[in-house]
Amino acid sequence: MTALYGIRADHDERTIVLYQAYAPAVADPALAAGRFVAPFSFRRMTWIKPSFRWLMHRSNWARKPGQTRVLAVRITREGWEEALARAVLTTAHPDGVAGAAVHVQWDPERTLRGGALNHYSIQVGVGRSLIRTFADEWVVGLTDLTPRVHRIADLVRAGRAAQAERLLPPERPYPLPAAIARRLGAD
Repeated sequence: MTALYGIRADHDERTIVLYQAYAPAVADPALAAGRFVAPFSFRRMTWIKPSFRWLMHRSNWARKPGQTRVLAVRITREGWEEALARAVLTTAHPDGVAGAAVHVQWDPERTLRGGALNHYSIQVGVGRSLIRTFADEWVVGLTDLTPRVHRIADLVRAGRAAQAERLLPPERPYPLPAAIARRLGAD
């Protein structure tokens, strides 16, 4: 049974994969450099998501303007857990949210066709005070998933969901330290 609030992600002993969608003007220089560089904004919050399907819903399978390139962003688990340890739920008191270095919200997980499921995925907003740390210290790799995204979307539109499912990145429960899980309401 799937936990109501839980982190499901592609991860190994050292890293976790998060997903983001960008315009080519941001994605191309980042991929060429192997890290985020200008024109990536180091002055505003960036939202990272371990749920591939949720990002596909958000970016409309890389068809939404400004979100036509999907990147798998591999970061250290140490960085991920530091971000979560500094996080405040977006449903907390507004004063706490306003001063938080990291924001967390829980949104319904999605089916391949975008329908809401009865469990939630975490979205993590890394604030301006941590953007450089995220980009320069936590990120250990960037991969362009756009061709794979388009292939999966084509299969879904053609009614070949079983084939599309096989192309999804693996996601399994991520074991959070108990103190962080309690603070974030994770199961």
